[in-house]
Amino acid sequence: MSSKTKIVVLHMKEIIYTTIFIVLGILLLLLLFFMFLPEKKEGSPGAKQYQPGIYTSTLTLNNTDLEVEVAVDASHINSIRFSNLDDTVTTMFPLIQPAIEDIAEQVYDTQSLENISLPQENPYTSQVILDTIKEALKKATVK
Repeated sequence: MSSKTKIVVLHMKEIIYTTIFIVLGILLLLLLFFMFLPEKKEGSPGAKQYQPGIYTSTLTLNNTDLEVEVAVDASHINSIRFSNLDDTVTTMFPLIQPAIEDIAEQVYDTQSLENISLPQENPYTSQVILDTIKEALKKATVK
């Protein structure tokens, strides 16, 4: 009977190097996996649509500048209001405050500027306000 015994000698240094390279390879694979995961879709709930903050846009009526202020968080429109509306403007344009309140209420309900119904009494003023709100939201939108 002839038996040939083979003796394998492993140095501790080689085992340590091999273990470190295996761990680094696993970390690299995990990094690549998480980097190239598909991101959330725009329409999915919880997706970030806006950069949180307060954004303004200017509306000019009869040589008077009005600031329309829109406050948003990551996925909702929280408030829409005039920031510098004084008595002179409300006297000259009495339907401007009810118009922005009506538009703001519709926007709060739908969280969108699409399909907003404009009042019959002042459709032009409401359209100008709606365009100003769109400008402010364009500043808030995440690119």
